[in-house]
Amino acid sequence: MRRRMMALAAAGAIAAGLPGCGGGTMAQSEAQALVDRSTLTVQDMLVADDPNQQANAVSLLRRARAVVVCPRVFRAGFVFGGQGGDCVLTARDGAGSWSSPAFYTIGSASFGLQIGLQDAQVMMLILTDRGLNAVMDSQVKLGADASVAVATVGAGIAGATTTAVGADIVGYARSRGLYAGLTLEGSLLSSRSDFNAAYYGRPLGTREIVVAMQAHNPASDPLRAALMQHGGAAPAGPPPMAQGGLPPVQAAPTGAVTRETLR
Repeated sequence: MRRRMMALAAAGAIAAGLPGCGGGTMAQSEAQALVDRSTLTVQDMLVADDPNQQANAVSLLRRARAVVVCPRVFRAGFVFGGQGGDCVLTARDGAGSWSSPAFYTIGSASFGLQIGLQDAQVMMLILTDRGLNAVMDSQVKLGADASVAVATVGAGIAGATTTAVGADIVGYARSRGLYAGLTLEGSLLSSRSDFNAAYYGRPLGTREIVVAMQAHNPASDPLRAALMQHGGAAPAGPPPMAQGGLPPVQAAPTGAVTRETLR
């Protein structure tokens, strides 16, 4: 009887995702998969067939204080609709070094005459300290707590630099499906403390990860390298964040993430 009770207790701990009982390992694996897919998203969205479009995207990234990358944001609806997905946030110091990622979810709900399904890659470039401070709160409503301008990769990104004037955050998406575009206005961006703890082995807040840069997971170096490759130049003006102690990262490290490594 005692053994049976211990077995049931262990099973319950696993189901609850308690550290050391399997749940933490699963969360860490899911977090790493999200980081790897975010790396591919950066590569996909910052390399365009049209040199002018690529130059606009890279120009915005080089001005950015931070970036939120969402590899897969789903939007579906039939009268009622909603959208959501997992994301990572990484920021940089005045020297241009990108932090290891903090983890987020994005989601919203809507009502209207709509039908369709959309799967999009989304990047949100945070251009101001006000925008970054809003996102680093535990939860931010885009368009309410920080102004948002949205451009779509393709024809839209060519005008993204103009669209960005006066915006704290510029989001753009590469999407496919029945919807014409992806609306970020009103979306809730929420921190995933469970992924942060699993990925770094201890509870950490977003500011500790991306501002103080007190945490580093070497498995995130390919993501940092992709951002360095396309947006390595630090933004003009005073350093937006405290200098951290993260190790330097090459623009194209060996063992970079590829689609084959995720299969």
